[in-house]
Amino acid sequence: MTDAFQQGLRLTIHSLQQMKKDGTTHVRLSTDLLKELSSVASTSPVPPAQKAVPSAPRSAAAPVPTKVEPTIPEFELLKQRALTCQLCPHLAATRTHVVFGEGSLSAQLMFVGEAPGIEEDLKGAPFIGRSGQLLTKMIQAMGLSRNQVYIANVVKCRPHLPQGVTGNRPPTEEEVAHCQPYLFSQIDLIKPQVIVALGERASHVLSGYKNDTSAGFRGSWKEFRGIPLMPTFSPSYLLDQDGPSGILEKRKAWEDLLAVMEKLRLPISQKQRSFFLTPS
Repeated sequence: MTDAFQQGLRLTIHSLQQMKKDGTTHVRLSTDLLKELSSVASTSPVPPAQKAVPSAPRSAAAPVPTKVEPTIPEFELLKQRALTCQLCPHLAATRTHVVFGEGSLSAQLMFVGEAPGIEEDLKGAPFIGRSGQLLTKMIQAMGLSRNQVYIANVVKCRPHLPQGVTGNRPPTEEEVAHCQPYLFSQIDLIKPQVIVALGERASHVLSGYKNDTSAGFRGSWKEFRGIPLMPTFSPSYLLDQDGPSGILEKRKAWEDLLAVMEKLRLPISQKQRSFFLTPS
């Protein structure tokens, strides 16, 4: 049995044991996942009784990958746990979809928001409403695309509102506590080089600092388990800002993203450095 298969098997067993502790009695695996597991199993070595042929030594010139893509079983099992989660019965009863997250599992950059809104709940994808359109523009302004980064929320279900009440509400501390392990596991598997926290709540959850003021939480580097963390304004906040003060707030958010680009050693043009600057 190969080391890769042994490691995947151990992680699978661990995830299943955790699901059992959480009360899950059945797990539905996708066809793609079953094919992947069968493929991994079929690549195991010949039985011990058969003499194995020594493999050729690795060439000194062979490139060594700097980042390993998380295996499908690890991430798929985590996703399945989230999709069937019942820890918040009121959210499980009112949600349309669990908004787990989307993007590259090899992303160097990860964006984390607070919770999905109504459009995200309807389609099961993060940041696709008006705030999502602005986030997409922010990512593109950095010279990246959404499929090059990973986007998630602290809470995976839309915080419900009483019938007849419109809008969104922030998640409760209990809802955050129930969902937090899913987010932390996503980060542990993806291992991004930088995380951007969109809004105070996401920043507080990831940094552990809950006493920052709204004026001072953003723009200074923090850490999540050794990963550089940049807190900035949420896109929904920026959409609510109008006039000259709104341009100033957008410039502050862009300066945060410029710092992220520098941390990732992304190229920055003079045009990019000048975004949202008013002519003198």
